[in-house]
Amino acid sequence: MKIASTVIKKRLVLVIHNVRSALNVGSLFRTADGAGVSRIFLTGYTPTPAKEKTVYRTKAEKELAKTALGAEKNVSWEKSVTLSKVLMKLRQEKFEIVGLEQDKKSVDYRKYSPKKNVALLVGNEVLGIDTKVLKQCGVIIEIPMKGKKNSLNVSVATGIALYQIMSTMEV
Repeated sequence: MKIASTVIKKRLVLVIHNVRSALNVGSLFRTADGAGVSRIFLTGYTPTPAKEKTVYRTKAEKELAKTALGAEKNVSWEKSVTLSKVLMKLRQEKFEIVGLEQDKKSVDYRKYSPKKNVALLVGNEVLGIDTKVLKQCGVIIEIPMKGKKNSLNVSVATGIALYQIMSTMEV
């Protein structure tokens, strides 16, 4: 008799905190869908997709849908104004909180190897992730910059990090 082996799959979720541009949020949904993210948490003032069957949409809802190209319907998501509650919930579910930010404690994103489920946290387009929030992260990763600009667009940087993290996870 052959016993089936069980492969434990690590999960990857995305936490989008205080990203103001609906275009960026739509792009993040599309990238998350492509990378295999299982859930998105929208926190702070991050815009949300329109509710299903909404007749009249806000400008932000239209922009988000335009860049997400339907991915907002494929990836489960939830909205919470309070980031700390989401992070606490994720820690209880055995997720490692990984901040994507330039910081004196950050490590090159290519050197990070997840040991368990990962919750990638990204922040505001201009201000990034607040230092108080970074203290709640188990790991901070960054993408080294070689040009004159010191950062990438949040959706571009998130795409790079998501695909790198996913490539190192057991699936």
